[in-house]
Amino acid sequence: MTDDAIHRAALELRDAYRNGPVDPIADRLVPNDAEIGYRIQELNTAFWLNEGRRLSGRKIGLTSPAVQSQLGVGEPDFGMLFADMAITPGGSFAAVSVSQPRAEGELAFGIDRDLTDPELDEAAICDAITWMAPAIEIVGSRVKDWRIRIADTVADNASSAWYCIGDDRRPFDRDKIDGLAMELFDGDEIVSQGPATACLGSPVNALIWLTRKMIAVGRPLAAGDVVLSGAFGPLAPMIAGHRYRVAMSGFEDVVVDCDR
Repeated sequence: MTDDAIHRAALELRDAYRNGPVDPIADRLVPNDAEIGYRIQELNTAFWLNEGRRLSGRKIGLTSPAVQSQLGVGEPDFGMLFADMAITPGGSFAAVSVSQPRAEGELAFGIDRDLTDPELDEAAICDAITWMAPAIEIVGSRVKDWRIRIADTVADNASSAWYCIGDDRRPFDRDKIDGLAMELFDGDEIVSQGPATACLGSPVNALIWLTRKMIAVGRPLAAGDVVLSGAFGPLAPMIAGHRYRVAMSGFEDVVVDCDR
């Protein structure tokens, strides 16, 4: 795969934010694997940072073993969270701003120190988490009809769009996390639900994987970053004019409006 082809794919995905979804780029990548996808993602991350955007954290995707199997991979993936992707709880986003929007209910973590040591164990990583809170992630695909393979979604910044973290941010409690459960509502209807253990066995497992992966690729987590754990339940399509709400095991609900 030539550098020129990788740069063309990165530009194609950036243009898709303005011009609409494109045919799967994996069809034009050799090999069409996660490594190629991350090279494309990194080109666009560097481009956007140069344009003045600011990183606010990371998101974890593909935390469901079933989805990993479907895409032919054996681990999750990650994407970058930028500060301009954050929605205030109770706020809204324009449906037209997201290509093929879908919602996920997740757990968010706040990181209070730089995590740069590749020898960090679970206890050290957990000690760096200052709070946890429910979140809604709004994902979107710049690939037509969500016809994605692993290279497509990784290159497309893990199909990211917006995110909303609830105001009810509680001290991190390892003993309680795996007992959490999530319900995602479209209006009054439950459209997705699931336990914390659906997220790679535990959202903590997902965070440990991410911490080590980010060190390995040279973009380690830093003090002040937020992390989205990955979904507790299936993706739910979003409809313009509808209100979405995540309820999670005693936390205050998180609400986002998908505006027309």
